[in-house]
Amino acid sequence: MSLIVMKFGGSSVGTTERMQRVAQRIVKKKLQGHRVVVVVSAMGDTTDDLIDKSLELNDQPPAREMDMLLTTGEQISVALLSMTIHKLGHAAKSFTGWQAGIVTEALHAKARISDITPTRLFAALDDGNVAIVAGFQGMTDEGEITTLGRGGSDTTAVALAAALQADVCEIYTDVDGIYSTDPRVVKCARKLDVISYDEMLELAHLGAAVLHPRAVEYAKHNKVNLVVRSSFTQNEGTLVREEAAMEQGVVVSGIAFDKNVARISILGVEDEPGVLAKIFGALANEGIDVDIIVQSGVANGKADFSFTVSLADRGRALDVIENVRIQVPYNESTYEEGLVKVSIVGAGMVSNPGVAAKMFDVISKAGVSIKMVSTSEIKCSCVIAAEPLQDVVRALHTAYGLDTADSVFVGGPQDRR
Repeated sequence: MSLIVMKFGGSSVGTTERMQRVAQRIVKKKLQGHRVVVVVSAMGDTTDDLIDKSLELNDQPPAREMDMLLTTGEQISVALLSMTIHKLGHAAKSFTGWQAGIVTEALHAKARISDITPTRLFAALDDGNVAIVAGFQGMTDEGEITTLGRGGSDTTAVALAAALQADVCEIYTDVDGIYSTDPRVVKCARKLDVISYDEMLELAHLGAAVLHPRAVEYAKHNKVNLVVRSSFTQNEGTLVREEAAMEQGVVVSGIAFDKNVARISILGVEDEPGVLAKIFGALANEGIDVDIIVQSGVANGKADFSFTVSLADRGRALDVIENVRIQVPYNESTYEEGLVKVSIVGAGMVSNPGVAAKMFDVISKAGVSIKMVSTSEIKCSCVIAAEPLQDVVRALHTAYGLDTADSVFVGGPQDRR
């Protein structure tokens, strides 16, 4: 008997009707002879509603209490899903993250999984149950409830698949696989049958929302067979694995974009060793992730440089820069919003010259200025103004031969407009 981990997101269980459909799908998998572990997110907008309620009472709620609050959303989902499966005549047992043996580091709101001991899950499976686990949560060695941050249910599913040595981990969402770009923006986007861990990791880091980067990292490290598929159709999904054969003539696999971008510039910094280490060390000490860094030329012993951070971190980053001014004198600092990062990703880029040049040419012909550039062996990213983003993405998609004759449908039949 194979062991399968199935993960369903909030939209997949957002209503009782959808939850019944998910339960039927799980039972079908069990009747095919598989042992099944299910990971579930909170229903629909439950998490957002809980956050809104907390902010009505306290605009700066303690992180510990937020974790205590937000974990209830997934607990509602697992209990209701278990009840639904029982109604269909099959055994199921629900578990919180900590009951499933998920241990995390002692950090609220964005904890990392440190260990999993799935003893109770194996026992439930041996008794013929479907084991249903609340995603997004765990517990520290000291007994504190924690949450895993954005994309935490994906990470829960992949981590459990690794701990259980599952044959496959299936991530169910509102699209039937991984596409060459967001099908909401490009209706003729191409569905990928297979993609490598490295390509998927780049796409996830660069803004593709279908999988969280931490989940992909976990899958790559533990060689988990990962499949992304739709909870609304029976279509075959996309397999994420170690290597993916490159389709003939397709050098770029996907186009991602990130709207959560702010650019900060520091002007008139002394051009001497150790300056960048002090500035970016101070940002790192505050837990601020820095993405693209560009230094301009040096004039009169002074240099200018710019870097990007998430919009949410912009204020904190400016405070850090102001605080470090005593150690690293500079003339002024500025910031710019209303920006996006658009990226092309493909394993074929490493052996095909001119891929980045084509990107620059397409953006230029769209009448858009490129503000910053970052490249690696399998990706090229450009920071541009936000307004023309969709036109640029569509132009790039066409230029790299990714358009198809098919029109992608996102969501379930009841969502059709």
